[in-house]
Amino acid sequence: MRAARARRPLAAGATLALAATMGLTALATSGAQAAVSGTANGFAAGTTGGAGGQTVRATTGTAIHAALCARASKSTPIVIEVEGTINHGNTSQVSGAGCSTAAGVIELKGISNVSIVGVGSGATFDQLGIHIRDSSNIILQNVTVKNVKKSGSPTSNGGDAIGMESTVRNVWVDHVTLEASGGESAGYDGLFDLKNDVENVTLSYAILRNSGRGGLIGSSESDTGSGNITFHHNLYSNIDSRTPLLRGGVAHIYNNHYVNLHESGINSRAGARAKVENNYFEDSKDVLGTFYTDQAGTWQTAGNILDNVTWSSKGTDTNPAGPGMASTTTVSVPYSYRLDGASCVPAIVSQTAGANKGLRVSDGSCTPTNPTPNPTSTATPTSNPTPTATSNPTPTPTSGTPTGTNLSIGAGADGSSKASGTSYGNVVDGNLSTYWSPSGSTGKVSVKWGSAKSVSKINIRTASGSGTIGSWRVLNGDTGAVLATGSGAGVISFSSTSLKKVTFEITSASGTPRIAEFETYAG
Repeated sequence: MRAARARRPLAAGATLALAATMGLTALATSGAQAAVSGTANGFAAGTTGGAGGQTVRATTGTAIHAALCARASKSTPIVIEVEGTINHGNTSQVSGAGCSTAAGVIELKGISNVSIVGVGSGATFDQLGIHIRDSSNIILQNVTVKNVKKSGSPTSNGGDAIGMESTVRNVWVDHVTLEASGGESAGYDGLFDLKNDVENVTLSYAILRNSGRGGLIGSSESDTGSGNITFHHNLYSNIDSRTPLLRGGVAHIYNNHYVNLHESGINSRAGARAKVENNYFEDSKDVLGTFYTDQAGTWQTAGNILDNVTWSSKGTDTNPAGPGMASTTTVSVPYSYRLDGASCVPAIVSQTAGANKGLRVSDGSCTPTNPTPNPTSTATPTSNPTPTATSNPTPTPTSGTPTGTNLSIGAGADGSSKASGTSYGNVVDGNLSTYWSPSGSTGKVSVKWGSAKSVSKINIRTASGSGTIGSWRVLNGDTGAVLATGSGAGVISFSSTSLKKVTFEITSASGTPRIAEFETYAG
């Protein structure tokens, strides 16, 4: 069943109102701008690109290469402002002390301290990829790269819109639009591919769309030496798979909006560890798991929203995380960051992500949380990790029935994962002989209202023959925030919260649970 939509259409002139309510910051206007706006966060924090160096304007690929080659050395800082369409016809090889370039691709090879920034009416790399190899401290901002092919004509960069390989460090790719016009059969490959020792990269406020492959970290099951990659506030739209595909290493994936993933989404393989937080997954299939291999990866999840997501059955080379998307490990990251509530993500990303959108960003004020930085990134696997709650949870529910009015009677209900013959509505009908069961041992069921209610207690009542509920989370269905965690059925208390939807998520169980009633109370 489709969950209630978290986003609403924006009327004309609503942009400024959205910026105020969502906490969007305009780093620059949509017109001409100078140098790089903002600073990198995530694993690429500290990346400065060409800051402090000469600023050069380029309107052809050849001019970009010439600017690189004219530097005193391969590490002399430079900011290259790009405007216009860059294509095969205006991109040739240039030689010099500060470069190692090639025709038919924008080549950043064996260099450091470079920023390439789209300015003015915009910069479009048409059928021409950007290749970063053996380089460090690079910033790419406010550019569009489209229709890069690996077969057919013309070809560029192995079919990757942006590709990095072979000892690449500290790269920030921000406010870019990466797009294709089909999949591998049409000649295209990945939009954002990293392989053979790439570390400390952040992809932020980007649009990746209309491609068979979103991107990868590691080119094969033996290429597991890349990692420490952050993906945040990006839109993945109309993609078959690889959003991204991870092999080894750590990836932090938060506040992204995923729409129309046709085959699979975040594919954690070959020992990879993904921290997946407060993302909005919509109209998609198998958005997280290990797919097309028996070499598994792991994930830690919290605060994500699933909106019309379907799941495959588990097989020898298919291990979907759903429908419950329970964590299989814990992942720490060594930096501070702010999380927008998952329900805010579609609207925020719509107004910020991509090139030529004014370089606006979220300030994290839409129901933010503030994770504590941890200087290590060593995971300690656990079968049932307990996510951090945003209030004081009651680890073990109490028995008895709360006093007051059961707000669930007359309310609506929905969820994800429903066993045949059961109904979400059975948990709000006041009848203990009817029930909802997930299709397996995990799943979500929600109570929802047309207007906000203040809720501080729920009572989970099971039906006869129910399996035993293990671990669970109570979520604010409006924002994705965790209100409480614990195990077992019964009365669960948390700080009074005004909301239109509250969700009970079962993350582990013995047998198949049968939830007869999901009662809600103001106090």
